[in-house]
Amino acid sequence: MDLIVPTKQNPSGFCSFHKLHGGFEGRISNKLSPTPSSSRVFVGCKGRVLVVSDSIRCRAQDGYQKHRRKRIVAVSKVETLSSNGRLQNVEKTQHGNLNGMDSSNGFEEFESNNQLRRLVRNGELEEGFRFLESMVYRGDIPDIIACTSLIRGFCKLGKTRKATRIMNILEESGAVPDVITYNVLISGHCRAGEIDNALRVLDRMSVSPDVVTYNTILRTLCDSGKLKQAMEVLDWQLQRECYPDVITYTILIEATCKESGVEQAMKLLDEMKSKGCKPDVVTYNVLINGICKEGRLDEAIKFLNDMPTSDCQPNVITHNIILRSMCSTGRWMDAERLLAEMVGKGCSPSVVTFNILINFLCRKGLLGRAIDILEKMPKHGCTPNSLSYNPLLHGFCKEKKMDRAIEYLDIMVSRGCYPDIVTYNTLLTALCKDGKVDVAVEILNQLSSKGCSPVLITYNTVIDGLSKVGKTERAIELLDEMRQKGLKPDIITYSSLVGGLSREGKVDEAIKFVRDLEGLGIRPNAITFNCIMLGLCKARQTSRAIDFLAHMVSKGCKPTEATYTILIEGIAYEGLAKEALELLNELCYRGVVKRSSAEQVAVKM
Repeated sequence: MDLIVPTKQNPSGFCSFHKLHGGFEGRISNKLSPTPSSSRVFVGCKGRVLVVSDSIRCRAQDGYQKHRRKRIVAVSKVETLSSNGRLQNVEKTQHGNLNGMDSSNGFEEFESNNQLRRLVRNGELEEGFRFLESMVYRGDIPDIIACTSLIRGFCKLGKTRKATRIMNILEESGAVPDVITYNVLISGHCRAGEIDNALRVLDRMSVSPDVVTYNTILRTLCDSGKLKQAMEVLDWQLQRECYPDVITYTILIEATCKESGVEQAMKLLDEMKSKGCKPDVVTYNVLINGICKEGRLDEAIKFLNDMPTSDCQPNVITHNIILRSMCSTGRWMDAERLLAEMVGKGCSPSVVTFNILINFLCRKGLLGRAIDILEKMPKHGCTPNSLSYNPLLHGFCKEKKMDRAIEYLDIMVSRGCYPDIVTYNTLLTALCKDGKVDVAVEILNQLSSKGCSPVLITYNTVIDGLSKVGKTERAIELLDEMRQKGLKPDIITYSSLVGGLSREGKVDEAIKFVRDLEGLGIRPNAITFNCIMLGLCKARQTSRAIDFLAHMVSKGCKPTEATYTILIEGIAYEGLAKEALELLNELCYRGVVKRSSAEQVAVKM
């Protein structure tokens, strides 16, 4: 007698079993005797299946798979289905029986699977993997649910090779992975960018893939710009009679918009409708976004207005797409009208909606209007976040209204919205440009206490500000501080310091920093070399500057026009104006120095 174990459960939540005998397929009667004398017994359980048998063949999609000679095949719950169809607890008697059946081996397997589930539940994946291997070595059949969780755990860590090994162990042990197990592994491969491995898993599946399987693969292919291959997978899906759903079509429509344009995507929409698959608001949002990106805003607005006739109401995301496009094309008055229409139609704006408008108005210098929008947000149930305030602070800083910027920083905090590092970086940049480096240093020192950790750009901003006002000693202290915090200085950090030291006449110290930079494997740029040469020329050490030019070229850094003008001015500064002018004319003749630049240098001589 053969038992077929379908992958899907029936509505009652129990796995179905069928009996093949003499070419006839029929239901196994629920009235099975739970006695030790039974030669064929099954116990159904919620979630997964417990089967008691001396020798069982499970028919998979592509043929028969011989199960090991076991009495208990798989366990997931401590509940069994009695002969009258009701659930009863599994109990081990003093004679080693399971509900009256001889099951000492089965109970050991039951306990093993319990232990496996505990390890997986506690996140002990490596221990779980080793335990799984020992289970199978003993001849136990592992629980599918626990193994699926184990595969998911390794996939989240990016360890897809180990996840694949678990699938191999499952299949070799005689267990029958279901479509969920395969989907988890395929998803793991896709997230890791291993689309070829995902396709291999699809090809070897012992159960029929479902629409989720295909959607996962199609999404990855489309995100990778492989629309043609995605269409081939879709054909394969249709051949297997697994019909696409709205998610499938939306994925393909979005990819088609990006690769072939909206017109082709519209054909896919028509095909979708003709096959009885109704587009949803996400589908329409994808198309509207594509239309907007092609610069056809008026068509997108018409599409928005026509959506209700297709029995699909636009949502806040639909309006946000149109709103962003209106702002990017300078139609901010239309954007404000759309916001009013949105509210009138009962579609509540989100924080993102208001932030789009605030950001645009601030970029245009319309700070007053931006503040009006900001103040309206609570009336619509929206609490401003840091992305709401940051454009305002940037706008005030751009207009050098530092008092207003700090005022809104205080307002922001008083309303329970704490600035992020972007907020502080905006403020620090403006303060340093305004020469208020001491205030910038004070804010930098307070960041950690405010729960906001400085990043590389934060330190670079303040170091550059200090270097420009002749406070390189303090700047070097900040360099040491950032290193202690695990931040690695970059070319911008060193260029700021080198420039500051050179301007202060500390050229040898500046050269030392350049050597440090090269020692770290960071190649100095032309700006860094030019700073050193300027410092040397100001110190009347033009010959060293020329040597440094040779060093610059040897390091593969191409001199700029500024490099040559610095040297020419240095030669003239040492009283060799005639020689400097001859060199300038030669460089101008060769096209190294522009005529306009040469005239400016000549005036200085």
